[in-house]
Amino acid sequence: MNNVDIADAVIIPNLPWIIGGGLLLGLIAIGGWIFTTWLRVRHGYPLDGAWGQAVYPQKNGEMVERIRLLNQENAQLRAELGSVKDRMAVIERIVTDEGHQLNREIERLRGPAN
Repeated sequence: MNNVDIADAVIIPNLPWIIGGGLLLGLIAIGGWIFTTWLRVRHGYPLDGAWGQAVYPQKNGEMVERIRLLNQENAQLRAELGSVKDRMAVIERIVTDEGHQLNREIERLRGPAN
């Protein structure tokens, strides 16, 4: 058999399967790339740049200062939230307390009668 006979007997009749297999393989590769990129983003790993280098967020002085200020503001807001929770607990206790117990506590706080 020569090369023309092999092409006529094997390759040409199976050409749709060969093309379909190549397309399927390409789609699987693209789907795998999308899935691994999604996993990297989800778990905080760096992404690849145009030439395969890792792409990290840049840390310049301005960004470091911004992060420091945000952390400081976050701590202040957490402290304020804690005080608001304490005030809310006192208000809930006053609202749910019975009237006569509240009157006794107010009189006790006023001190002895003059």
